[in-house]
Amino acid sequence: MASADVEAPPASPAPSLPDYVLNPNAVLQDSEAAWRYGRAPDYSKTRQFYLETKKHSHAAGSLPDLVENLVKNWEIEASFKTHLQDWRTVDKSQYTFAINGGPPQSAEHMLQVGTYNAIIAPNEFYSPKNSDFSSSHKTFKRMMPTFAWEVVEVYSGPPVVSFKWRHWGVMKNDYVGFNDKGEKITAKAHGGQIDIEGVTVAEVNDKLQVVKLETWFDPLEMFRQITPNGVINKEIVMKRVEPNGTASLGQEDLSSQTEEEKAALEELLVEILDTTRDG
Repeated sequence: MASADVEAPPASPAPSLPDYVLNPNAVLQDSEAAWRYGRAPDYSKTRQFYLETKKHSHAAGSLPDLVENLVKNWEIEASFKTHLQDWRTVDKSQYTFAINGGPPQSAEHMLQVGTYNAIIAPNEFYSPKNSDFSSSHKTFKRMMPTFAWEVVEVYSGPPVVSFKWRHWGVMKNDYVGFNDKGEKITAKAHGGQIDIEGVTVAEVNDKLQVVKLETWFDPLEMFRQITPNGVINKEIVMKRVEPNGTASLGQEDLSSQTEEEKAALEELLVEILDTTRDG
């Protein structure tokens, strides 16, 4: 008797991937989230700059593409979503972030001090101790209106993803910040490119949410490129960060500002509401 054909069981459908690994702007559609300036930021200028100046083109759906999208959405949430409960790219119960082998930081810490202050250690050009969340973003956004980011190479896949990245922009305006001694540092804009690289190891869960981020890079490399000839201006001013995290300027610093500088600061505040860039 001929043996009966045995039908193979139907294949299980492939699990669908979350939108934050498929689209670099996915979380910008989260209309119910609490956004830092009352609405989702506009990344269109940065995305255009990225397309025009990137060095790598990853196939859609490839591992480098998925990693790049995840990190870009994470950066948006870390910079502009003010409530951790709204972050979709991280495992909120376990997430930590560490820089250059330092102690792990919580999401709450990054929400309080800002992404720049969380990743840059005090140095001769800049210090998180003398700059709060808002002023840190103004410092770097004023200097580089667009600051793009891309994955260079992925070395391993989930659940522990290790990859090399590149972060770049153009120094269109002067750098003005406060260093570890409280001095006001000014470096004239040179109109050239700032281009830094680093390596990150990210542990993700089965939803491709970040559980643990560890990043290694040389933060001084950016400042070396900001001042390629080593020329900076130092000015002693009365500046401090209040216990509530708000940076304050002493009377000496306020009085030293020209009307043009004050107008430029006001214009910058308006611009922040309308445009931003990768962090």
